[in-house]
Amino acid sequence: MALLTGQASGQTTTNSPGGAAGGGSVPTISEREFEAAVLRSELPVLIEFTADWCAPCKQIAPEVEAFAEEMRGKANVVKVDIDRAPTLARELRVKSVPTFMVFAEQRIVDMVVGAIRKKKMREMVEPYLPRAEGAVKPLELAELMKQGMVVAVDTRDAGAFGRAHIPGASHFALEEIENRLAELHMLPARPVLYCRAGDKTKEMAARLNEQGLPVAFLDGGFLGWESEALPIERP
Repeated sequence: MALLTGQASGQTTTNSPGGAAGGGSVPTISEREFEAAVLRSELPVLIEFTADWCAPCKQIAPEVEAFAEEMRGKANVVKVDIDRAPTLARELRVKSVPTFMVFAEQRIVDMVVGAIRKKKMREMVEPYLPRAEGAVKPLELAELMKQGMVVAVDTRDAGAFGRAHIPGASHFALEEIENRLAELHMLPARPVLYCRAGDKTKEMAARLNEQGLPVAFLDGGFLGWESEALPIERP
């Protein structure tokens, strides 16, 4: 990371939101734009505090750009050049660059000092992303299953289920579910459907809820469960 002492130019001019330091599509916002772009944002905002002279900032620029693209419509990503926004940097106690902050609901909810990868950016923002109705996160599902409050329902094909599945999961192939609603209804707890990535069961859960059957779905599907290194049952 680069310390500010002796390196910041002390300029007080601001950038327009159209460009990002070092190029790219992530906008660099000014102090005047901070309230509208960050504090009034309905989505969580990841801010990278940066500077033109910051070598680590330039090195991770592709990671920031890629993350911004992945989060399009879910979270906003902006940059603040500390040389052009010294008052803001001082008020937020930014002492070195890069520094990353997450704002949600008009307050700082997370901060990391130093260069980070895209995975870490996601970890910072993930808890504050908008959630679809009925979505259950992998760690939440694990805890709810431990308490006996829900039952995981694997909707993948029988072969995929046989190779690996969430421990204790029931198996209802996606194309069979609407013909087996009575069985689904008789499960000992609320069903949480999951597929490979979560997209198919999101649609199915919405359809079943419209029919009066209260079901949830695993956000991120089986892949999301695996990414959290949660237990997996294999033959």
